[in-house]
Amino acid sequence: MSASILQTPKIPQKSNPLFSKLSPIRSHFLPKHHLSPKSPLLSLNLPFLPTRFPISTRLRVTPDELVPDSPLNSAEEEEEDAREAVSQILQEEGVSKEEAALIASNSPNYVRMLIDGVHELDEASLWDSWKGGRVGEEDDDERRSGSLSFKEKVYYMGKEKGDRGILPFLESVGLSTSGSSHVARYLSSERLPDLINKVKYVKEMFFSGSDQEAPISKNARRMMMYLSIFTDDDIQHTLSFFAKMEARRGGLDMLDSADASFPYLVESFPRLLLLSVESHFKPLVEFLEAAGVPKGRIRSIFLSFPPIVFYNIEKDIKPKIQALEKVGVEDKDIGRVVVKYPWVLSTSIQENYEKVFSFFNAEKVPKMSIDRAIRSWPHLLGCSTSKMKTMVDQFAELGVKNKKLGQVIAASPQLLLQKPNEFLEVVSYIEELGFDKESIGRILSRCPEIFASSVENTLKKKLNLLIEFGIYRNNLPRVIRKYPELLVSDVNNTLLPRMKYLMKIGLSKREVASMVNRFSPLLGYSIEEVLKPKLDFLVCTMNKPVRDVVEYPRYFSYSLEKKIKPRFWVLKGRNLECSLKDMLGKNDEDFAADYMGIGRMLVPPITVDDC
Repeated sequence: MSASILQTPKIPQKSNPLFSKLSPIRSHFLPKHHLSPKSPLLSLNLPFLPTRFPISTRLRVTPDELVPDSPLNSAEEEEEDAREAVSQILQEEGVSKEEAALIASNSPNYVRMLIDGVHELDEASLWDSWKGGRVGEEDDDERRSGSLSFKEKVYYMGKEKGDRGILPFLESVGLSTSGSSHVARYLSSERLPDLINKVKYVKEMFFSGSDQEAPISKNARRMMMYLSIFTDDDIQHTLSFFAKMEARRGGLDMLDSADASFPYLVESFPRLLLLSVESHFKPLVEFLEAAGVPKGRIRSIFLSFPPIVFYNIEKDIKPKIQALEKVGVEDKDIGRVVVKYPWVLSTSIQENYEKVFSFFNAEKVPKMSIDRAIRSWPHLLGCSTSKMKTMVDQFAELGVKNKKLGQVIAASPQLLLQKPNEFLEVVSYIEELGFDKESIGRILSRCPEIFASSVENTLKKKLNLLIEFGIYRNNLPRVIRKYPELLVSDVNNTLLPRMKYLMKIGLSKREVASMVNRFSPLLGYSIEEVLKPKLDFLVCTMNKPVRDVVEYPRYFSYSLEKKIKPRFWVLKGRNLECSLKDMLGKNDEDFAADYMGIGRMLVPPITVDDC
């Protein structure tokens, strides 16, 4: 019999059906034995050879020759040889030796696929026939599998793949096998060195900087949560990108990690690797920086709204930024608004502005209040007017309408995006404290942030702190009515430091509690700017004891320069003594009549807000 293992013509290099049948992902493989041509007693049909050759090709072996193969190379040696072969292919595509070695080391699935392909050919003794069609003009002896090293076989297998090193590179930057294949279809015309440099730039552009104060994932969730309008394709694609990440371990938190989110970004938007660094990416980055977007926050925009990278600056971005002037966004504020809500540059979000404006105009809300609300919380533009109306109706039941409504949404626009049941939960809790609806409406107008708070995690904890400190439970309505802001004041940075400061200067806990019971705005005054300088003047200049403020805590509400000092010097000049209440509690006419003997002293009264 002929010494040739397979009696078959050479297979053309550009169309090798044998290779296409040797898939790296198989549910079963050929038997791992030598198939010898020496005996006619056992034959193996190969139906996957080219159908245009009308030959039934058969391998003939004897049963006793089906002995297990003794591998010439260990698994570690094979993998090392395979990596070197892949590195060689990458170098032939123009990649440096060091970078080629790094890519080969970071693409284990691709390397394993080539190793398995070589094993399949070896196990079926088909390598000589397949390789013969590749090398061409060598004599038969040189074409035998025994004349090729394992590394050479992997090399030929890799060259046959025809991906020009793109698949192992994509795997090395984190893409899955299926993701690499999908993205590679878009990159067939890209040179590998150019692609590598582009990926480096894109990763730097998308993932440089720091968003520790405002994580991208947090804002992404907020944008999705408040979205209730029909959206355009760009936002739909963004939502699909978010959904892919949310379905994986780590979820949207991966947006804050380059290694974790970059593969999903490229798989969702593969065309971004076709864009030019010099003529597209760099001008886009420069434009956003010029528009006021801090360099470290540009990645927040790109990752929260990836389709923006495909926008044309002149045709798409500039007109949409100019449209922000409708809501009174000045040039200096554009960057801040876009960072806070990148979707504001999408078509559907901008179109919704007219609907939002018409709705509030019908509610007789001043345009200034509408614009201020949108500038402060641009997420409103992603909300449907029907959802906003539900909340506006709730405000109206508390007497908050028209101009008052404008004040509320300007101060706390996020209330419009709240769920009605959450708002009503706060209203019910305040009612339980002893307030009627009219009083609750006044609290809403003065401090709307309260109604965006959690009853369990915020309001109850604040009131429990006051009660534990010594505030009488039946005094809570009075305390809240005088200073509702304490319900949203930070415990550790605002409330406790002021209480501790007053005890530090010599007052007891009980005395401080008494002061809060009488005048709760005390807890909102700055220690350095209000409490300390006024106490210093009281003790050092007026020579009064600290405990005088226990009887009259409103002392801290008056302006030191405009009222406390002028009246003290008037009294001192006349050698008169009086209590803090008599000195400061009288209006100008009464003070002048009682202590100066004239009808009026031209000193303007001061409000708490002036302190």
